[in-house]
Amino acid sequence: MTVQFDGAPTALAVRVRYFAGARAAAGVTEETLCVSAGSPGPVRASDVIDAVLAAHDERLANVVPACSFLLNGVAVRDRSTSVDDGDELDVLPPFAGG
Repeated sequence: MTVQFDGAPTALAVRVRYFAGARAAAGVTEETLCVSAGSPGPVRASDVIDAVLAAHDERLANVVPACSFLLNGVAVRDRSTSVDDGDELDVLPPFAGG
């Protein structure tokens, strides 16, 4: 679901999946968030992460700084990476074990 104004996307639907400790903190395994760009231009990974934090309480806010993220299965190293309507963001806390 892309919402547009004058041809420029202003909000996108992004599927967010939570794993391990992030899942416990979020209280859901996945959700679809409507995400708006935080600044002029495209919606970025940082905008999705901000929407995740806004949708949940401090329990998830305490976990997210240690998390890594995958966008459509690819590691997000630059949070200014553009996100498209229907993309999927995975929230991955650090994993222990061998």
